[in-house]
Amino acid sequence: MPLTGHCLCKKVTYSAEIDKPLLTAYDHCDDCQRQSGSTYSLVAVVPKASLTINGPTKSWAGVGSSGMAVHRIFCSECGSPIAHDPDVDPEIIALKAGTLDSEIKKTLEPNTEIWTVSKLDFCQEKLANRFDHMP
Repeated sequence: MPLTGHCLCKKVTYSAEIDKPLLTAYDHCDDCQRQSGSTYSLVAVVPKASLTINGPTKSWAGVGSSGMAVHRIFCSECGSPIAHDPDVDPEIIALKAGTLDSEIKKTLEPNTEIWTVSKLDFCQEKLANRFDHMP
């Protein structure tokens, strides 16, 4: 079953033709905190070649810790973040897992935390795999 999802206004839809994400993680980086307006962003990393996005999107590129661009893709109508696309690893893209269809996101099993160097002190949940930055 492909991973499918949409933005808040449903004008942007997407499908990743895979059975499950390569990685499901809590991303604590400062940029994800700011984009999500929360303590972290739950991401589902998929092969970029498997993903098709339809609808009106915009992107904004910031500079990641690698010195390379990270493109943040969002709906141009409602502003929902859809994914972030790091130039440092052109084979993958990180879907914002909150935008996955409800029945799919309920089955996710995060087992990794990334960017714990930026993790807020009051976030107490600890997962088995933890990395100070993107592994």
